[in-house]
Amino acid sequence: QVQLVESGGGLVQAGGSLRLSCAASGRTFSRYVMGWFRQAPGKEREFVAAISSTGDNIYYADSVKGRFTISRDNAKSTVYLQMNSLKPEDTAVYYCAARRDGIFLDARKYDYWGQGTQVTVSS
Repeated sequence: QVQLVESGGGLVQAGGSLRLSCAASGRTFSRYVMGWFRQAPGKEREFVAAISSTGDNIYYADSVKGRFTISRDNAKSTVYLQMNSLKPEDTAVYYCAARRDGIFLDARKYDYWGQGTQVTVSS
C-alpha cells in the first residue's frame, strides 16, 4: 500500500515555472514506477511523465517534452515535476501515481493515486 500526497500547485503567469512534489508513504518507494498525469475540466486524464524505479528510464508526453522534467529522490520517497515555460493549456489538476512494475502511459495501469494539486496558468 502506498499513499501519495502532492503539493506545489498554484497560480502562475504564462512563461513561469512551478515545481510539484509528490511524497509517498511506506518503505518500498524505490520499487515503484511513478507517473504524473493531469486532468483539465471536461477532459480525460492524460499522461504527462513517468520515471522508472531507479530513475534510469523516463518518458514524457510530447506536449511537455523540453519544458517539464520528472525526477525522484528515493531517499526522501518523493517524486518531482519541474514545469518551466508554462502555457495556459497546462492548466489542470495534476496527479501523481504509482505502480510496481513497468512504465505505462495509460492511467488505468496505475494502482495508487494522490488527491491532486491544481495548476492554473494565466495568459
